[in-house]
Amino acid sequence: MRNKILLLIVTILFCLTVSAQDKKYFDSLTAYQKAYVQGHEVVGKDDKQYIHFYPIDTAYCVWAAFVPAKDSKWFAMKTSGTKTQTYRKYGTLSFRIHDTTLTLNVYQSQSLMTSKDYADYLFVPFTDNTSGTESYAGGRYLDYHMGEIRNNKLLLDFNKAYNPYCAYTTGYNCPIPPPENDLQIAIRAGEKAYGKKH
Repeated sequence: MRNKILLLIVTILFCLTVSAQDKKYFDSLTAYQKAYVQGHEVVGKDDKQYIHFYPIDTAYCVWAAFVPAKDSKWFAMKTSGTKTQTYRKYGTLSFRIHDTTLTLNVYQSQSLMTSKDYADYLFVPFTDNTSGTESYAGGRYLDYHMGEIRNNKLLLDFNKAYNPYCAYTTGYNCPIPPPENDLQIAIRAGEKAYGKKH
């Protein structure tokens, strides 16, 4: 009887801890999304109402194993405009979502390497099975810094996936995710398709 009571107490404490952690995570993501909308550089004040997100889901926040690329060559990444942008593959992320093993390439921008503020910037563009229906057809982006990769692990949070500027208006050269970064599942997390046509 005593063991059952002890097990019940431990279970309750564990559930309370997990619940508190989830609430902290949800609160931080809610604040992140609010700041994202309020500070958006392209979408005007009257149009911010058309920015929408999927419900926050911890299933889309996963630890990914990182493998650095060896002897990676610079290449011209296609964009939505007439210009290309120069990137190189920095490494590969491997992870699981809904029992599916997936991989994404992480890229480094040649132009940003000379910037004091963005020299350690890493870029993860992707498309998935929601692209062109529920989310922007041209794919979505995730940003990281090299220091976020620790012990060859990176916390990959699709709840922070965002649309490129060309999802809202014309005139930008937004990188198009390479074919190898097309995820063959639906990523129902992060920013949805912009709700206003342009």
